[in-house]
Amino acid sequence: MTGGGMAVGSAPAPADNAQPYPLKRFTEVSSMYTAIGYAAQSATAPLAPMTFQRRALRPDDVAIEILYCGVCHSDIHQARNEWGIAVYPLMPGHEIVGRVTAVGAEVSRYRVGDNVGVGCMVDSCQHCDACRADLEQYCLEGPTMTYATPDRIDGSNTMGGYSNSIVVSERFVLRIPAALDLPGAAPILCAGITTYSPLKHYGVKPGDRVGILGMGGLGHMGIKFAKAMGAEVTLFTRSQSKAEEARRQGADHVIVSTDPAQMQAAAEQFDFLLDTIPVQHDLNPYLQTLKFDGVHILVGLIEPVDPALHAANLVMKRRVLAGSLIGGIAETQEVLEFCAEHDIRCDIEMLDIRHINEAYSRMIAGDVKYRFVIDMATLKG
Repeated sequence: MTGGGMAVGSAPAPADNAQPYPLKRFTEVSSMYTAIGYAAQSATAPLAPMTFQRRALRPDDVAIEILYCGVCHSDIHQARNEWGIAVYPLMPGHEIVGRVTAVGAEVSRYRVGDNVGVGCMVDSCQHCDACRADLEQYCLEGPTMTYATPDRIDGSNTMGGYSNSIVVSERFVLRIPAALDLPGAAPILCAGITTYSPLKHYGVKPGDRVGILGMGGLGHMGIKFAKAMGAEVTLFTRSQSKAEEARRQGADHVIVSTDPAQMQAAAEQFDFLLDTIPVQHDLNPYLQTLKFDGVHILVGLIEPVDPALHAANLVMKRRVLAGSLIGGIAETQEVLEFCAEHDIRCDIEMLDIRHINEAYSRMIAGDVKYRFVIDMATLKG
């Protein structure tokens, strides 16, 4: 997940002559059905319409008509195989909001007609230490991601939310609070949880001074969450032109990181830095703005740190450089409730799916504030 999301990994390969994945739960109880969506057939091909088969409903499954799907920068990385792990055909989309259309015989949490969401994961081993701690994103056997990962039961390639429907185990389905606008809720399932989880984990509290590095899909949500947690919030940006917009998002202050005087004045001022910048950048000047015991949290960068980190910036002040990956299912439900309680939503631009390739170009150029959300009604147009 860079630039607003998470990296989509692979499930572990099975041993020779073994079941591809443990038949953990159930046998199929209905027939497969035809779905439509937009997918990439190769790293160089544009996304285009595709008809495919969704799996049969298992007893613990929820079938969902997809109404809206956010567009994450990691969708671009995957569609273009920029991380070298793509599997084709590849149908992106892991910020999914829709309506339940059917449930398996053993489903107890959802009923037909419920408004629900699906985020970055659709399964995990359910028995490792991470899963038992409600941290499925760190599943020791590897979580099953919403797209481009083998299904743990039948081995088929998961297909994401750029589609009219999806079938997911109820354990990985989220309830959308009635107070949330459905299109605006979609990016909370990736951009939202990615920024909420580390702020919560590291204990941001009223009075803390929090710096947000970058103000894209992740950064603008980080500002809103830190402010709702009672922190004094500062945006670090390379552009003075973003100052007014940052304050509209809730930032108390803005520091232009290219101005040496402003960076010097910020030395040893911050308790936490939430770093949403998705490309390589020099961490050293930012680390110097942390107090002793301050924490710099990476959520956007999954490449090598370049230029090199100067260890003195950590050692001499007992600072911590940390990373965080989305959040578990329970915490994702928690952030949805938090957003409903505090009237937090992602700033979005609605998108006709027929314009998805143009949207990718605009995202790369930084020409969206701050998240595209596909209206799946346009899939029928």
